[in-house]
Amino acid sequence: MKNIFKINPKRILVLGITLISVICYNCSDYLDVNEDPNNPTAVPIVQLLTDAEINFNNITEFRLYSAEVLSAYVHQFVFREEQDQYGAKQDNITVNNTWNVAYSVFTSTNQIIAQGTTENEMITVGMAQVLKGYATTIIVDIWGDAPYTEAAQLEVGILSPVFEEQMAVYQNALDLIDQGLANINSGEGSNPGTQDLYYGGDITKWNKFVNTLKLKLYNEIRLSALFDASKLSTLISQGDFMASSADDFQFNYSTTQSPAEERHPLFRDSYLTGQTAHHASPWFYEILKGWNPTIHNDVADPRLPYYYFNQLTPGQLPPDVGDPTTGDPKADYFDSSSGFHSIRFGSVGPDRDGSSRNSSTYPGIFVAGGRYDDGLGGNADVSAGTGAAPHRILTYDEYLFIRAELINVGLVAGDARATLQSGIMASFTKVDQVVANSQTSQTVPLLAGTTRANDFIDGILAEYDTTSTEKRLEIIMTQKWVATFGDPFDQYNDYRRTGYPILADPNGPSPEYQLDIKVPGNFAPLVDSETESNRPYQVSLFWPQSELEVNRNSPDQKDATTYTIFWDN
Repeated sequence: MKNIFKINPKRILVLGITLISVICYNCSDYLDVNEDPNNPTAVPIVQLLTDAEINFNNITEFRLYSAEVLSAYVHQFVFREEQDQYGAKQDNITVNNTWNVAYSVFTSTNQIIAQGTTENEMITVGMAQVLKGYATTIIVDIWGDAPYTEAAQLEVGILSPVFEEQMAVYQNALDLIDQGLANINSGEGSNPGTQDLYYGGDITKWNKFVNTLKLKLYNEIRLSALFDASKLSTLISQGDFMASSADDFQFNYSTTQSPAEERHPLFRDSYLTGQTAHHASPWFYEILKGWNPTIHNDVADPRLPYYYFNQLTPGQLPPDVGDPTTGDPKADYFDSSSGFHSIRFGSVGPDRDGSSRNSSTYPGIFVAGGRYDDGLGGNADVSAGTGAAPHRILTYDEYLFIRAELINVGLVAGDARATLQSGIMASFTKVDQVVANSQTSQTVPLLAGTTRANDFIDGILAEYDTTSTEKRLEIIMTQKWVATFGDPFDQYNDYRRTGYPILADPNGPSPEYQLDIKVPGNFAPLVDSETESNRPYQVSLFWPQSELEVNRNSPDQKDATTYTIFWDN
């Protein structure tokens, strides 16, 4: 586990620009005797908006933030560090960083709201209100009770903000998002334009995003006392949701390395390091292969080579750990038929800790701007990918899965089957879009509309057609989990809300994995007793211990395995 807080270079760039702007602000009025141009009292709010948007993106990111823990908790990556077996502690640095950066969003947005209201820049104020409201819901979703009203109020002397009841904080967030949408549409003030990193100041797209966000949040709380069916009904009747991937709320990374490092954090933390950090989840892999006996059995997912990159070719012995004399791969999990090489969640097997930098399966082109798996193998190094992939925070395909869930549970009218189908198709289109924008030198085949994509969809729908309403919900949530690979925050929420997708359970009935069954003669037999989980699932995360130690108004530390979020059923 990393134990040093590293500063985001992109944020340094923004702060540098802000500093320059402060120095130069209003230079044209240098001789104005009523103002000292060398000592401005305010930073232009559009620059504060840029900083707030960068920090908002970081809240649920990889490398230094919460995705490092949550991606293990939703079984898409496996780690040798403390997040294995749901063991993230009170002083986990990535979780602490998430808490700190979330409240830095409060600092920036509070200043935008105060200054922008005075300056009548209500469009930018509205965007800041939406960002603060969204950040607030994330804080509640992860931690529950948290500072809100008194948070980020150092300028008025509040050093120890009071922790407020989680449901009240969440309601405040919903109200703030509504206020933000109204201000975005007010027409008052200038448009932030390119200073808005998400939509370039496109008001139409902001409307679609905010309405889709509200739908996501209403769905999240649908089984709680906070849910208001009339508000959901009004929102549905108004429409104006995301209509294509062009409306996605995402943070775009690029291939740029200088003057700021702008490649995807997961790419940097995987392909640029001296050891494997993010081990591909065998549980997720087997579901994509169609091997799981209870979900999507014999329905192979064509997204797999876009999601993970195998350094090994089929049949190749892992060079780091394999024994060429005996042919024993000495691997904790190894599919010789594809070259997939990883470790299992909760493994205590003899091969769990073997060094495998040149053998491990890595994050692929879709999730990190890594390499597409063309079956030819290769080294997962800096030249294997570009790092140009977006952080997909809330997307059109996710919206369709949310809507399919709401239809399935009877809260929204419509055809859940057709909406599920549209969601999967939109996911395939999103894969193609990410690849097209990655600047890869590889020849990567298109996915959407191909025979293999259509065959997969037909297989999922055939499964859907022959099962119960509850199983259909599992299918919808499992496909949402697959499509949103790389966004473990929403997946963590979904699992706690619905119990789906079903996740690996080392303490469950045997066999946990199906590799031995699906690949006869596999040289690396999987022994169920070599995986275990001695810790209960964390249904929320510990409050950062550093916060509890300095905040005199903080509560006692929680038991993260029993402290539930108000919407958790």
